[in-house]
Amino acid sequence: MAERGDAVAGSLPSSAGSDFAERARLFESEIEQVVVGQSRAIKLLTIAIIAHGHVLLEGDVGVGKTTLLRAAARGLGGAYERVEGTIDLMPTDLIYHTYLDEDGRPRVEPGPVLRNGSELSIFFFNEINRARPQVHSLLLRLMAERSVSAFNKEYTLPHMLVFADRNRIEREETFELPAAARDRFFMEIGISAPGDPETSKALAFDPRYHDTDALISQVPEGILDHLRLPEISRDIQQSVKASEAIQSYVVNLWKAARNPAAAGIEIDGVDMTRLVQGGPSPRGMSYLIRAARAAAWLDGRAAIMPEDVRGVFKEVMAHRIFFQPVYELRRDMIAPALCKSLFDFVPVP
Repeated sequence: MAERGDAVAGSLPSSAGSDFAERARLFESEIEQVVVGQSRAIKLLTIAIIAHGHVLLEGDVGVGKTTLLRAAARGLGGAYERVEGTIDLMPTDLIYHTYLDEDGRPRVEPGPVLRNGSELSIFFFNEINRARPQVHSLLLRLMAERSVSAFNKEYTLPHMLVFADRNRIEREETFELPAAARDRFFMEIGISAPGDPETSKALAFDPRYHDTDALISQVPEGILDHLRLPEISRDIQQSVKASEAIQSYVVNLWKAARNPAAAGIEIDGVDMTRLVQGGPSPRGMSYLIRAARAAAWLDGRAAIMPEDVRGVFKEVMAHRIFFQPVYELRRDMIAPALCKSLFDFVPVP
């Protein structure tokens, strides 16, 4: 228990950007004013941005996924590009577009990925699962390397964050993201309709929430300095510590997630020996620590606590646990149950 006390007593060095932390909390509160009933999702999105990680939102139609991502993009500032996932979208559509000018001559111009060069801050991919696998492949490189080759030149996109949303209802003319692409998303955050009656009533009857463009315009532009994000993120990872007890805890969670049957975990109606086809990778575990450090930093602490790990675990790890096909269609039920069981079976330091 001494280590927990040490963690609470720790303080963040000034180099971690205390002013940036205040602005991050302002960023979160401003978005909560326009995207109501989604406090947890907004908190998680803020953590992902502070950790400089890409985000995928998943949920039913009309629950505010696009509104949330557009509001976050406005609050983050910088150059913004958006594409719509369609079945006829091709990889080249992201890199360049061709047209005939007023003189009838063919022209080639940079597409949404390259239009703003290294100033690109947010690349928003709406309904990503409507795009073909070829597009997913290009997106994979953009997310992994923040660079792309075009016009005999290498373009770097050091500040780019990919925001994407996925419609989980419609299955026709959609393409499931491959495991490699899903693994590149720092977090996969579920969005559902608010359960609070007052919030539901406001969303249905208050005209303020019916004009999305006007609503998003209420978020101040550039609350966070996107140019500082990579530096701040690196600083946080170096300054926020993880005790030996926390390190052991995370490793034990990792082992149990990879082989839940060996950990003694049981879920009703599931053969645990056949459930997991592939568990989280070392990269996934490093992302978990990145998120936990960012969460601790936002709360003003210089060391990770168990609640930091548990608070981000499902959104960082669940989409990196791949089930056997017989259980994959029940992922929405099984994944949360598995994460909860991991917390129940793995001792907390």
